[in-house]
Order: sequence, then structure tokens, then C-alpha cells
Amino acid sequence: MTPDDYRTLMELFPNETVSHARLQEIELPRSGTFALITLDNGLDRRPATLGPKTLIELGCLLDRLKERAAAGDVSAVGLIGTSGYLAAGADLSALRTLTDPVPARLMARLGHQTFRALSTLGVPTFAFINGSAIGGGLEVALSADYRTVSTAAKAISLPEAYLGLIPGWGGVYQLPRLIGPGNAVKVMVENALNNNRTLAGKAAFDLGIADAIFAPDNFLQESLNWAETIIADEAAVADIVARRAEKAASDDTDWDAALASGRAFIEAKTSNATPAPGKVLDLLEKGRHLTAEESADAEVETLAALMQTPHFQDTVYAFLDVIQSRSKQPAGAPDTQLSRPVTKVGIIGAGLMASQLALLFVRQLQVPVIMTDIDQTRVNNGVAYVHTQIDKLLAQQRITDHAAQRTKALVTGSVSKEAFADANFVIEAVFEDMSVKKQVFAEVEAVVSPECILATNTSSLSVADMAADLRHPERVIGFHFFNPVSAMPLLEVVRTPKTSNEVLATAFVLAQTLKKTGVLVQDSPAFVVNRVLLRLMGEVVNAFDDGTPADMADNALKPLGLPMTPFTLLAMVGIPVVQHVTKSLHAAFGERFHVSANLQILIDNGISSLWARNDDGALCVPLSTLELLRFGNTPSTSNELLVRVQDALALEIGLMLDEGVVAAPEDIDLCMILGAGWPMHMGGITPYLDRVGASQRVNGQTFSKRRHPLTTRTR
Repeated sequence: MTPDDYRTLMELFPNETVSHARLQEIELPRSGTFALITLDNGLDRRPATLGPKTLIELGCLLDRLKERAAAGDVSAVGLIGTSGYLAAGADLSALRTLTDPVPARLMARLGHQTFRALSTLGVPTFAFINGSAIGGGLEVALSADYRTVSTAAKAISLPEAYLGLIPGWGGVYQLPRLIGPGNAVKVMVENALNNNRTLAGKAAFDLGIADAIFAPDNFLQESLNWAETIIADEAAVADIVARRAEKAASDDTDWDAALASGRAFIEAKTSNATPAPGKVLDLLEKGRHLTAEESADAEVETLAALMQTPHFQDTVYAFLDVIQSRSKQPAGAPDTQLSRPVTKVGIIGAGLMASQLALLFVRQLQVPVIMTDIDQTRVNNGVAYVHTQIDKLLAQQRITDHAAQRTKALVTGSVSKEAFADANFVIEAVFEDMSVKKQVFAEVEAVVSPECILATNTSSLSVADMAADLRHPERVIGFHFFNPVSAMPLLEVVRTPKTSNEVLATAFVLAQTLKKTGVLVQDSPAFVVNRVLLRLMGEVVNAFDDGTPADMADNALKPLGLPMTPFTLLAMVGIPVVQHVTKSLHAAFGERFHVSANLQILIDNGISSLWARNDDGALCVPLSTLELLRFGNTPSTSNELLVRVQDALALEIGLMLDEGVVAAPEDIDLCMILGAGWPMHMGGITPYLDRVGASQRVNGQTFSKRRHPLTTRTR
């Protein structure tokens, strides 16, 4: 690359936070001068990112060290980060501005050039993975000859396929040669597409990504001691080589199996609706017969091309503008200084959902949690569930024995709501029936203080109606969790016209403490996620009722890359639940939410799923079920149904925004990504509807024109 190339890139990244390459020379007793480079952006608890100025500075330092190594002044070179991070890769907010392939290629080439400088110094090179190493942060470590990792490292990953890119700075070439093609596919494709799953330090060591692992307390010194052994002891090097050979052992059959498995996974997970994961496998397949330099050329071209795709732009919008920005600054959330402390939690109910809530509250708050139900057996079962889950965490070594015993002691049960007398936050998780919920709230209000907050986990009922007969309706708030509670990050925080700012502020602080993403939702039937999903499922069910074959109706939405098909979701949620909520939505909004007579027939006959397995193991609708149902004679094609669903969603979301259910389209996107698994590569639901023309067709304008000005994308 030329000086003009460097200037071009630096001009395109004017706001780059530079991570400086700080050099420290350490004298090792047996090996001489060890040059330790620390990537340091000067910001506490914020990882180094690898923009052009950072890469150029690091590359220049490595060039100088290469000269010194050749002169015998340096015996080895190491790289480490600060504040629990090695590095977090490229700055996505800057990468999305590279809308021309020429600078995109330059940026891709610069990473290869810098990392190659690390791998060709002429002396042993080391990467000390002291914490998270993400994307390019892991790729720079892979470019070193040897690696250590801290047991405290929590996020080691190559997430590029999740973000619409590839590990284009050498990772796609180096990783399969280090840990084998099967494990490489798991890290680069399966983990990435499973909501960006990451590896902890021990897992990275067990896979073979790192050669040694040390505790965090003395990580640097232990790593230096180990490095000196590697520098001075040929037997130690031979052991590393043997271990790596065992981890990476593979033949053409292994490569073929890994690629086939990866392609099947992508098809099942995304229906090939986004190009990046497939490109990772294409490079793996092509790259197994290439040199590192030849693979680098292919990676540069692929990476530059992917930066130009709408999938990448939409993914970056979803990741940066929605998940990172919008979730950290919830629209409409009041000043947190208004919040009240929560020192005791009451759970009304002891069923599965209530028990999951009890487990979450006690683990994250470490305050007393008391569960109630209508009889002692149910109460005992609920408390036992929480204790069993804590014991499982102990068996998995995720908590200590002392922590497990202390946490279990905080969870108790009672058949009397008098037990809530000193609670300051009580949440109900009882049957989804307004009269039942109003009754339990009236009983609780009779025993708690006027300051105690009453929360409902309702998924569709009016929170205002629930609070209407209470003496203090301002204390009531919707706190809608998603199932399974431990895994789903979204929390719909539902405000009624009477909910006080103090209660709302407490709800948002509590959501953050529970490690959930709170989104402010106005009191409206089914709120956000269920309203959108029920509209989607309703259109598919109605097409089935009209005579569309079940497999065609169920698979018409495959281009969306949703985590499961509509009929699979129908069975998972439960047909009676879906029918119940649909009736509520029909009562509120009319024929947009059509109540299916066929679903009612299934409920009346105790049938929990349309699907069954035939003798060949394939899914089908049993003849006995079909004979019960009644169909129209206006079937849809797959494309007709897809367009029908797109237009229905665009209409419903437009109406939700007009009604003020949420503040902006970003909030709809956030809810659907975190609460319904809407694919990241679609950028959220509103960019998808813009891209396919549905929002323009139905509403006369795109959702992008309604976005919050602070999060409008650069295209």
C-alpha cells in the first residue's frame, strides 16, 4: 500500500478513536529483550478498535521491531490489551461509510498487511489474550506464533457472519488450520448465527485457539514466563506443535463434512436470506487449497463486496443504532434518580413462568423473593424449581457453594398474600384473565404499603383496566417478560396514563439490574411483539383456512430467515394461547385480526399442533386432522402470501406508530430482534419492509423517514 492509500483511509475515518501501540521492553532472564506492545485507546473499559490510524501505527512499530530483531536487539515480540480486552476489531460505525469498493478494499488490505507484519518478524511472536478478543481482535492474535488466554476472558469470537461480513483479516484461513475445519465452522458460522455466541477463555484453550491458559491475577507475568520457556526450550515448542497437530488433524472428508454441516446450518437458520455466512464457507472451501497470500486476496475482494450490500448496512443499523444505542438510551424513560430501591420482591403465582421470574429476581437482585399460590403443593413446587435450577448452576460451576446456599435461602413461599406486607415490588404471573388479575391485585393492595409497586406480566391485557379499581393505580406497571425468561433479553415496560414517573423510573432501573433491555410501551392490546407476531401468524393461518396447502403456507416466509416457521411457533406458544390473544386483538382492532374457526376446531379436539411425522419421518398434517377442518377455495401461492404478510406487517406497524405505542421505528425493531428473534441480517423489521417496498405500498412512505434523527443510517 502507498502513502496515498494511507491518507485516503485516514481521511475517511476522521473520528477514529486511535488505539495506540505502547511499547515496553522487558528483559527476560534467559532470553533477552522481549518487546511487549499494549493496544491502548486511553479509555477505561472500552476495547481497542482497529481503525486505519491504529493499524498504521501498529504496522510502523512492527516494521521497526523487525529491523531490531534482525540486528539481534529483540528476542521476541508480544501483544496485549487493556481493561479486560485484547481488541474488538474494526469500528463498524466507520466501516458502513465505505460505500465505495475501492476504499473498502484498501481497509481490508491494510488489516492483512499489518497482521502479516506481526507474523513475519523473524523472532517468536506472542498474543496474550487478557480479555475479550472479537473479530479483528482475535485475528491479530491468530497472526502471532503463540497465544495465551486468561481464564477471565469472556468473549472470544469471530462474529463477522452475524454482522454481514467475513473474518476477512486472515481468520477464515488460519482458524481451520489451527482447530480443524469442523470447529472453525462452529466458531465462525454456528456461534455467529446463534446470536453471536462467544467463547470463554477455557473454551478457547480447549479448542486449541490458545496454547496456554492462566488466571487473571498474574496473567501477564505467567504469560511472560511461559513465553520465555517457548523461546528457550525446543521441547516446549515440540509439545505445542504436537498439540496443534492433534487439534487441527483433518483430511478432505473432514473438510467436506464441515462444509456440508455449515451449509445445512445456514439453510436452517437463515434460509440463505443473507450472503455473508455462505461466503465464509465459500472461502473455506476455496481456501483449503490456497496459500495464505492467495487466500488474503480472495478475502479482500469478498470483504469489500459485502460492505456494499444492503444486508451489511441493515445489520449495522440493527447492531449499532438499535441494539447498542437504542437499548442503552430507552426512549421516554424518566430520570433514574427518581427510582426507588427494591429490597424485597413478591411473585404472585408459582407456575413455570412465575418460577422463572423468581429465579431471575433472586439471582440478579440478591434480595428476598417470596412466591404465593392457591395451595401449598403449588408453592412448594415453585420454590423447588428455583432451588433445583440453582443446584444446576452449582453443578456447572457457574456459582460457588456459598452463593448457591445463600441464594436458595432467599427464596421462600406462602399461601397467604400477607407475606407481601413488607415487599416493595410485587409482580403477578397468573392466568391470563382480567378478572383473575384484578382480584389478585386487589388482595395484594390490601396488605402492601402505598409505595409498593405492582407489576403485571400480562402479554396482551390492558394494564390500565387491571389497575382501574385500585386505590393507587399510579403504582401499577406492565412488566412483560418473554419465555424462556433466562434467555430472552427483551422486557416490554408498559406505562398506563396514571403510572407515576417514580414507578416508571424504578421499572427501568430494575430492568437494567435484571440484565434485560427495557422498551417503553404504551398500554395497547398485545403491546409490540405479540401484536406483530399475531398479525403475521394470522395472515398465514387465514391463508391456510382459505385453502393454501399447509406446507406452502408454513414455508412461504422462508425468505425472511425467521428462527421458526409460523406453524412451529403456533405449536410452541400453544394454539389456545394464540387463539385467546387473537380474540382480544379482534375485539380491539376488528377484522385485521381474524379469529380462525379451524384453530378453534383444533382446540376443541385437543390437537396441539398441525404437524405430525409420517412413516418416513417427514412433517405432514394427519388425514384425521384434515378431515376435521373446513377450507375455502381461494388458495395463495407462496409469493402471494409473502407479499400479503409484508403488507399486513407494514400496515400494523404504521398504525402502532400512529397510535404512539412506541416512540419510533427503532423501538419496533429492538422489540422484534430481542423479543422475537427477528434476524439481525434483516436489520430489524422496518428496514426489511422498506427494502421490499411494503411500507411504501401500504403507508405511502418508508419507515426510514420516521426514524429518530440520532440513529438515521448513512448509506
